[in-house]
Amino acid sequence: MTTMLQEPRTVAASASAPLLTADDVRRGELAAFLRSRRERVSPEQAGLPRGPRRRTPGLRREEVAHLAAVGVTWYTWLEQARDIKVSPQVLDAVARALQLDRSERSHLFALANAVDPLPETDCPGVSADLRMMLDRLEPFPACIQNSRYDILAYNRTYSALMCDLDKLPPEERNCMWLAFTNAEVRATFLDREETIRAMAAKFRAAMAEHLTDPAWKHLLAKLLRASPEFRMLWARHEVAPVTAYRVRTLWHARTGELRLNHTSLWTGPHPGGRLVTFTPADTTTHERLIALTSGGTP
Repeated sequence: MTTMLQEPRTVAASASAPLLTADDVRRGELAAFLRSRRERVSPEQAGLPRGPRRRTPGLRREEVAHLAAVGVTWYTWLEQARDIKVSPQVLDAVARALQLDRSERSHLFALANAVDPLPETDCPGVSADLRMMLDRLEPFPACIQNSRYDILAYNRTYSALMCDLDKLPPEERNCMWLAFTNAEVRATFLDREETIRAMAAKFRAAMAEHLTDPAWKHLLAKLLRASPEFRMLWARHEVAPVTAYRVRTLWHARTGELRLNHTSLWTGPHPGGRLVTFTPADTTTHERLIALTSGGTP
């Protein structure tokens, strides 16, 4: 009797289940993350009535959609890992509705493959050593900025020179925004027209590398809406490079005129963060900076 040996049959993996792409995995992670955060927030925490016969832990999908002012169907698709477009502005609304902290918010935008339009308040590039350096530079004003002119960290003298930055929300701690919309900061510019013209030109030059970046587009749109002066300057299409050193003359209501050497030092690969310092150009300015830091009068 002859025994027939048969070759083992192999079944292609694609015949049983489709292969997941990287985007499929990312959307699945996003859906799971949103569900977990939604279930963590109680109706009471969101300012909503609990109501009878609530079986869902935390918030319902329609409640999140209501709080974020988005469509229920759209939000449901997001939690179902559907392939849909998600704008940074809508993600911002969802993050607020779900009461995400800074780390959770960053994770949400990373999973959605989007850039957060709000600046980081605890930027990884601002190390404890850099923060210590800012403190040690007092009474000289100093801050850490990114290429978009967000003010990521600063010392007391810098805040006293500009305005009370601690009272401003993080999204308003931006040199461009302050220069065109904050009356206290604008009053420090003795050569205001030249200063803001140069700032608009430098911002346009810097933005050439970030034309599709949502965070840059968000800031530009805000400036165009808020400032007719900025709209006029932006329409000129003037560009200028960021200078590492220059002398600036500012006016402070408490100390009077300040002549300052303005220096920018890159703290990492360009165009990353930079350390911006203002050192006194003369003895009088030095004395006035000391008074500014101490809260006294020169």
